[in-house]
Amino acid sequence: MQQAKPGRAIPIALNPRPEIEIEAAPVAAALGLDVETFLTLLAQRKIDQLCERGTGDDAGLYRASYYYRHVRARVVVDQQGRMQGEVERRGR
Repeated sequence: MQQAKPGRAIPIALNPRPEIEIEAAPVAAALGLDVETFLTLLAQRKIDQLCERGTGDDAGLYRASYYYRHVRARVVVDQQGRMQGEVERRGR
């Protein structure tokens, strides 16, 4: 195991690393985009994304956040990618 030096990132490996597919349409709509444009911008890395894994009572859930311009779309999904509630839309 490598020791972290001050000011450097600490690598974290999750094993197993889950691959979860999330339906694009609700997220795209929350960002004010059509699905095709959303997927294109995502592939071009013009939409930032963050995925957080739940712990404790939220174990087995994942919160995915998508950032485009001044808007954040956030959705909570289970391990199969099923949405748990609505997509939350918020300005930055």
